Amino acid sequence: MIRVRVSVDPIDVAAEMALAERPEAGAVASFCGLVRADDGVDKLELEHYPGATEAALERIAAHAVTRWSLQAATIVHRVGPMHPGERIVFVAAAAPHRGDALDACAYLIDRLKTDAPFWKRETRAGQSSWVEARESDAAAAERWQEDERQP
Repeated sequence: MIRVRVSVDPIDVAAEMALAERPEAGAVASFCGLVRADDGVDKLELEHYPGATEAALERIAAHAVTRWSLQAATIVHRVGPMHPGERIVFVAAAAPHRGDALDACAYLIDRLKTDAPFWKRETRAGQSSWVEARESDAAAAERWQEDERQP
């Protein structure tokens, strides 16, 4: 089962975990990302391209389900204005064994950071600026590239 949701609504981690758990799974791994207060960030605003964003997240989840034989893959991402400490993203992977669940969870978050069309704008002391892509995100996603190349 694949669940993808992009919303302005706060993320309820307990509810999302309950939906990710499957009776046939032996493990559920999850990740929850929070808005950081790096360098005095007061507000983070996320924009996305409706339809394209969900399609990109669906592709990422579908690849994870196939590669690790998952019983469930969940990606929930917030958009709109958020403040430090608020949840911005939740991913979960349910698999027969913990290794697959953990690897799939890492894959989901690594790939969505680079492959889904989101744009971030940070506000510090009343000044807004767009956030550039981080090299560390690209490096994390790169480790999965070889596995996805078509023959």
